[in-house]
Amino acid sequence: MDFNFILLFIDAIHLQLPDILGGEGRQALGSDDPMVKGAILTLFGVTAFGIVLNLFNSAVRKKMVDQVKLKRIMKETKGWQKARMAAMRSKDQAKIAELGKKSSYMNKMSMEMMQMNMRPMMITFVPLILIFYLVLPVLFSYTVAISPISLNVIPGDMFQLTCTAEQALDAEHVCFGKENALYLWAWYFLSSIAFSGMIMRLTKTSMDLS
Repeated sequence: MDFNFILLFIDAIHLQLPDILGGEGRQALGSDDPMVKGAILTLFGVTAFGIVLNLFNSAVRKKMVDQVKLKRIMKETKGWQKARMAAMRSKDQAKIAELGKKSSYMNKMSMEMMQMNMRPMMITFVPLILIFYLVLPVLFSYTVAISPISLNVIPGDMFQLTCTAEQALDAEHVCFGKENALYLWAWYFLSSIAFSGMIMRLTKTSMDLS
């Protein structure tokens, strides 16, 4: 399991907030007359925000979370899970029973690990909300670039990264005439993913046990 990827989704939970900007939700993030104009400047500008906010998240995690203790708990729980799965595959009932005695302890450790990971959100959540919903939409346009292909790989309307053909035909939509245009929030999300692992390693807040 990639714990860094899970952390990124936790940190990006502000992207899933209920619609507070109108009928289009995240798609309505942006401006008809942005302060930053041009695809190149917009791409680099949004990426810069993603990097800075990732650095902020990592700094808060480094300050608030005991990384040594966290990795010890992770290593212990992962080792137990691996041993339990091996015992179940080999149908070693004695080993399964032995490992089962540690279930409550391991559940307690897993809960503690979750609490340690969630604690930094108490500090980072509000600044992220303010920047993402109040600052970025003023600086940048609704869409930042045209993708050569659609990036909407998840069915439904909950996680659209690019404008659909139907939206591009709707004169009232921000995507009008721009099929496969990448939404502002989507580029922020993708650029955050791209740099998060690197930043976590540089700040020594990565949850990669290797």
